[in-house]
Amino acid sequence: MEFVCRVGTPEGRVIERKFEAADETALRSELDKQGLHLFQARRRALSGGLSMPRFGGGHKPLNAQEFMLFNQELAALLRAGLPLMQALDLMLERMTDERFRAVLGDIRDRVRSGEDLSEAFSAHGDMFPRLYPATLKAGERSGELESVVRRFIRYQRLVTDARKRAVSALIYPAVLIGLSAVMLSVLMIYVVPSFTRFYEGLDAELPVITRLVVGLSLFLRDWLWFVVIGAVAGLVALRRWIRTPAGRRAWDGLKLKVPLLGGVLHTFALSEFCRSLSTLLAGGIPLVPALEIAVAAVGNASVRAAVEPQIRRVREGEAFYAAIEESGVFPSLAIDMAKVGEETGALDEMLSSVSDFFDEKVELQLQRILALVEPAMLVFMGLVVAIILLSLYLPMFGAMARMGSG
Repeated sequence: MEFVCRVGTPEGRVIERKFEAADETALRSELDKQGLHLFQARRRALSGGLSMPRFGGGHKPLNAQEFMLFNQELAALLRAGLPLMQALDLMLERMTDERFRAVLGDIRDRVRSGEDLSEAFSAHGDMFPRLYPATLKAGERSGELESVVRRFIRYQRLVTDARKRAVSALIYPAVLIGLSAVMLSVLMIYVVPSFTRFYEGLDAELPVITRLVVGLSLFLRDWLWFVVIGAVAGLVALRRWIRTPAGRRAWDGLKLKVPLLGGVLHTFALSEFCRSLSTLLAGGIPLVPALEIAVAAVGNASVRAAVEPQIRRVREGEAFYAAIEESGVFPSLAIDMAKVGEETGALDEMLSSVSDFFDEKVELQLQRILALVEPAMLVFMGLVVAIILLSLYLPMFGAMARMGSG
């Protein structure tokens, strides 16, 4: 059985190596003979992947609010003059979330064994934003760990607030669409079929619109469960496809093409990139590593795929503003401001200003969309209900006309 282990050497270094052992007890015995101290062991699965670390709770990201509170506490303790180890011990004692507590305990042990705090957080992969370990590393290099933690808190708060505003703006249209769908379902499944017996007593051919509405209604009534099961199966298949790299990229690209909303999602993705890159550059991270991390922080895979190839251009010496212009996803204003920032040595400040501009643009675009969507939805629902009612009552009007003429 193969294990991937993080061990401490007699010289005080922490290294990661592979070891063969029958089980974990035999592994510990072998490491003791070699004078190595075991910090973490991961068993390699039969499929070739690695099993989860024993301390962990999976690689699912931590709750953003919980993580922000942790950083606020850490910054406050460091500002009060507490050594890092003492601050970690104190927060570990007060941690109530079991999953975060296990992770923080491992981080504390790694730091105690000689690892940097940034490396300890980076070892937990996707549980923490990639931006966070890089920010910590900048603070460790400059000796200003408390200030970079506060800078990350500000970044996280700005991004979270922008997302909350976007979600809040979309709640009302979502509720309106949901209620409309429920009302139409009730009409089509329960109300319309009740008219079929009445139509059977009419000795007349039904209008085309009535036949269409009644046919659709009877189909939904008789095959409702199959429709529901098919819809659920389709959603499950779609979610699995979206989880693949190609599927995620195609799905995110499709979202950018949605009328009205696509522009908002595009602008928000650019805001994420600019905000992340600005935070990293302000913390002292060189441009190329900062670009790699900032690109990974972009939520939209389509935008990320457009910007990622430009990292090589910057690495080869091309100007940053020229590289992002080549990507074809940035507006001219952002490119011009990046050019000014690069020439004046204030690229981080310019990117922060660009991100603020994008956030304001997203909020304005959402307000305009809401101003259009709400009346449009009311008009659309009115038309649909009018068509259904018209299709139901047209045969009655025809029958009454024939009775009057007779």
